Amino acid sequence: MSNIPGLKTVGLLGGGVIGGAWAARFVLNGVDVKLYDIDPQATRKMNEIMVNARRAYSKLTLAPLPKEGTITFVNTPEEAVTDVDYVQESAPERLELKQELLARASKAASPTTVFGSSTSGLLPTQIQKDMVHPERFVVVHPFNPVYLMPLAEICGGDLTNEATKLRAKEVVTSVGMKPLMLSKEIDGFIADRLMEALWREALWLVNDGVATAEEIDDAMRFGPGLRWSFMGTFLVYRIAGGEAGMRHFMAQFGPSLKWPWTKLMDVPELDDVLLEKIVSQSDDQAGTATIRELEALRDDCLVSVFQGLRNQNYGAGQVLADYEKMLFGRGPIPVLDPLAPSVSHEMFIPAEWTDYNGHTNDSRYSQLVSEASDTFFRAIGFTPEYLATGRTFYTVEGHSRFLDQTRAGDKIKVLTRVSSYDEKRIHLWSEVVREDGVVAFTAEHLFMHVDTSTGKTSPMGSDMFALLKPIADAHAKLPAPIGIGRHVGERPAK
Repeated sequence: MSNIPGLKTVGLLGGGVIGGAWAARFVLNGVDVKLYDIDPQATRKMNEIMVNARRAYSKLTLAPLPKEGTITFVNTPEEAVTDVDYVQESAPERLELKQELLARASKAASPTTVFGSSTSGLLPTQIQKDMVHPERFVVVHPFNPVYLMPLAEICGGDLTNEATKLRAKEVVTSVGMKPLMLSKEIDGFIADRLMEALWREALWLVNDGVATAEEIDDAMRFGPGLRWSFMGTFLVYRIAGGEAGMRHFMAQFGPSLKWPWTKLMDVPELDDVLLEKIVSQSDDQAGTATIRELEALRDDCLVSVFQGLRNQNYGAGQVLADYEKMLFGRGPIPVLDPLAPSVSHEMFIPAEWTDYNGHTNDSRYSQLVSEASDTFFRAIGFTPEYLATGRTFYTVEGHSRFLDQTRAGDKIKVLTRVSSYDEKRIHLWSEVVREDGVVAFTAEHLFMHVDTSTGKTSPMGSDMFALLKPIADAHAKLPAPIGIGRHVGERPAK
């Protein structure tokens, strides 16, 4: 059962690359899915998509994911849209097909159920015209892979009402996406129009023998694509203008817009010669990698970018950070046991966490302990609402010990306890313990409670202190951890 209010079950019309990835995003967020797809291989393909999606999410975040939703394959569009909270259509890009499918499905659905379409360029006004209650239809255009890429362009047609747009925004936000609300209906929406311009130029460069497919991709992935992943076009050029800003940039480079650099409205004839050139170059670029291997590589790279940007709380990283806050907020409040250290994480070490020695990378231990500390703080009332009052905790000191190794596949858990405390500070001790009972890593951290308006320490809230005190007093009676309070390089006492 989904813990997202108002989103327990969704109906999906069409699987494939996009529809299947929509299913994965919903399922991994605990939402049940009813999927209609005429492809006889739909079940196999869906299972393969879920393997990649689970793999990506296991590396994307340590936030507590809900229990997975279910996928039920149904035989008709009517079954897919009955008793659901939202519908997403992802049929092939043929206007007549979408019109027919949605007209049929909308007759069976509740009159208030919102329908989204994954179309990458067809106008919503055209798609919705034969629907029953067309006012509840809106384009919700995602990007592949949908289970990772945050952007969802939301565009209504002439008959779409505002409540429908807001509902679509609410749905995609609740599963960790970034809604982009379009104010005007336009062919191709925003992102695809920009990609199309680049694609046209790329085809000309191949057609004219200027560059190969791989060289064009290298030009993007080692050049402007890196900046575009977090700043986009206009802000990048704003910076290029220096202190004088965009006005200076436009004065300097605006005249070049009249130079014959591009062929934006022309497309080379896609004859057999050009098609074969593109296909062979693309195959050479991919080498021996299978499509699933390429998808996994794509996902890994995206996860790395998202996590890097999360550290800056910027761009797609901010979307990820907000998504993690939602996941933490939806999860159950940890219950602390006064008679034992709290258990925050129980998991298997992913292969991607290991270094050149085959051991878990140092930074991953720090990540685990950091998340464990956050789990403890949530249990004593450190919520987003508390943070919004201008009160928080700062880490002021820490000490880590690497006592043994963990490897890919090892099952571990993280134990946390209070070492000491008062109204302004908390001293936590954490251990990463293997399934065989061996302590692989320990860390202790001193946290100070701070009033952000003054930047100075301050007493924590009375409700928080009341939750902390009995736990901390009980933990003080437990045997002292071995090695607590040691300085770096200190040898154990003989």
